[in-house]
Order: sequence, then structure tokens, then C-alpha cells
Amino acid sequence: MLRRVLPTALAATAVVTATGVLTATAVAEPEGFGPPGSPAVRHVRLLGERAIPHGLEFGGTTVGGLSGLDRDPRTGEYYLISDDRSDRQPARVYTARIDVDARGLRDVRITGTRPLRRPDGTTFPPKASDTPDPEAIRVDPADGTLYWTSEGDRIVPTGGAAPTLIDPFVRQARRDGTHVRELRLPDNLRMSAEERGPRRNAALEGLALTADGRQLVAAMEGPLHQDGQEPSPRQGAMTRLTFLDKRTGRAVRQLAYPVEPVFAEPRPAGAFANNGVVEVLAVDRHRYLVMERSFVTGVGNRVRVYEVDARGATDVLGRQSLADGRFRPVRKRLVVDLADLPLSTVDNVEGMAWGPTLPTGERVLVLVSDDNFAATQVSQVVALAVR
Repeated sequence: MLRRVLPTALAATAVVTATGVLTATAVAEPEGFGPPGSPAVRHVRLLGERAIPHGLEFGGTTVGGLSGLDRDPRTGEYYLISDDRSDRQPARVYTARIDVDARGLRDVRITGTRPLRRPDGTTFPPKASDTPDPEAIRVDPADGTLYWTSEGDRIVPTGGAAPTLIDPFVRQARRDGTHVRELRLPDNLRMSAEERGPRRNAALEGLALTADGRQLVAAMEGPLHQDGQEPSPRQGAMTRLTFLDKRTGRAVRQLAYPVEPVFAEPRPAGAFANNGVVEVLAVDRHRYLVMERSFVTGVGNRVRVYEVDARGATDVLGRQSLADGRFRPVRKRLVVDLADLPLSTVDNVEGMAWGPTLPTGERVLVLVSDDNFAATQVSQVVALAVR
């Protein structure tokens, strides 16, 4: 979640009322990694964009804060998770129909909503010791259950007041939102009042199922305290991808992921600017798409998708710190920068999911933005065709 609000260059209604289908070629065929293989994603084009009206009321809830989505391949229905910390309504997911084909993105319709539930069956109240910050969601095609993440919270006040420490988590739920289990994260992903563990608003943002369906990949948005400084316009950072065995619910390895530097200096100088990982998605057995979302005060958002190859990367699960640099991170290459697409605006895009396969052989890639429930932002749905 990005807790900053930027007035977009175009009003949200400009996106809502747009009816044309955009089909411009976005990225030329990129160079490959070389050994051990050629790139999996070779071409990307924009199919179109739509926006969910701001403040849309559905099922007694306010639609917004859409931080993650996934598609159930059995039904074609999409699941979207809201990062509302139960402040407006209890933490929840939505279902939607996204009508997209080779000719463009035609319609986005919310079809249902259901609350996510605690282990005791109750909904999450606001400002409780276990209130989640939902960020990512995946549908398990094996049984239709949902896996979802919470970023947790960390507030360490000065003056000796008690800290607020809510651990991030990955949980499994049934499609009606009822709790199944919580997977066990490694100790280095637990919140601490000391300068170690996750930073606030830089914890579990992305989630993927591996191509074989046996593991989950949980992506940290930013570096752990002990792993080094956050990204700046002068330097990048190193964050972690944690692989969790789906059967046992335990971590089996961690890989280091290099986050790009922030793309511009903030205006005014010293204002908020950051970059981090917001989503991860499996391509094949070894390769993943990773989305980085950057926000710079006075400049705006920049969203880039990279292809990542995990082969040859060092397992850093047992390493307390990455500050010494004595490891090999995953390799990455740019697939698409949304700034290069003919979009009306690039908002706070945080979610990414595979859609259907087109008759052309291309795969649909669907993106969604988190509007932070702000009238100056938009819940933007973008469809790409990926070869």
C-alpha cells in the first residue's frame, strides 16, 4: 500500500468515460538473459483500460483500495482484495467479470463481495491488535481456495510509549472468506521494536503461486531494517522473495531481489519518494514477473514490470542481513514501463494477474490500481497482451 495521494494529471472521469480501445505496441523485443535461457516474455501491447467509478457502493461496501487481483481459471471470475483496514467496512474481497479479448478491454463489472474472517469466524474490526492490511490475493486452481497477505503494522513511538507491532502474514481462506490456516513466515519477517525486521508499509505486498502449484512466493515491498537503506534517487535496495511450501506452510528458501533506485527527485526536496515491489507472478518454473511501483512527491507514479530468473540466485533464508552483499540476487530485465504505454494516466498500480489466452497465442495480463479511496485517484484496470 502507498499511503500518499497524488492529484492525477487527468481527472478520473476522463478515464471512466473513455470508450476507445487502445492497441499500440509498447515494447520491442528485448535482449535475453543469455544462458541459461532466452527471455520468456518477448512482446507486450496495450489492449485497453477502464476505471471503476470512484466511491462505487456495492453490497453495502465502498469499492476502493484495490491492491491485488487474480483470476479463477475454472470460472473466469476475478478476485480483487481491498486494502481497507476495516476503517470503512470489514476487510474484504470482491469478485468481478473483466471482459477482455484480442480487440480490447470492454467492461469491468463488480459481481460480489465477502468479508475476510478471523479464525473464530468473526469479521476484522478496525484498529484491533489483529486488524490486517490486505495487499495481495491468489486463487489456488487446485481447490479454489484463496491465499492472501497482510502487510501488518509497525509503530514505534518515542518517549517510552508501547509500540504497535502487527506481524505480516500469509493466510488461506475459502472462497466465502472463512479462515483455513496461516502459513508460518520465517522469523526475519516478523515485526520488531528494534531496528530489525520489516519496515512499516514495506512488508508483504506481492504473492504468487509457483508454476507447479506447490509453493507460494511472498514478496517484501522494501528491505528489512538490517538489509540496508530504502531506495532513493541515488541508490537501489535489496528486498526478499520468500518461498513457502504449500503443504507444510513453512518457508523453504529466500532469494534477494534488487529494487531500482527512485526514478526522480521529489518536489520540494526532502519530500516523500520511494520505490518497491508490489506484486509477483509466475511465468514458468524459474521465471517470474515482478512489478515495481514508485511514487515521487510532486512528480507522480512510475510502474515497471520486470522478468526475473531465479536460477543461480543464492538462498538467503538463513542470512540475518544482506548488507554485506555476499550473495547472488535474482537476475532481472525490464519487460514494460507503463509510462511507455498510451494510457490516460499511470496511477498507483499494485495488482497483477494472468487473464485468458487469446486466439493470437498471446496471454492477457491484467493490472489494477489502488486509489487509496481518494477522489484525486482512480481504480484503474489495464489489460495487456503478452507474447
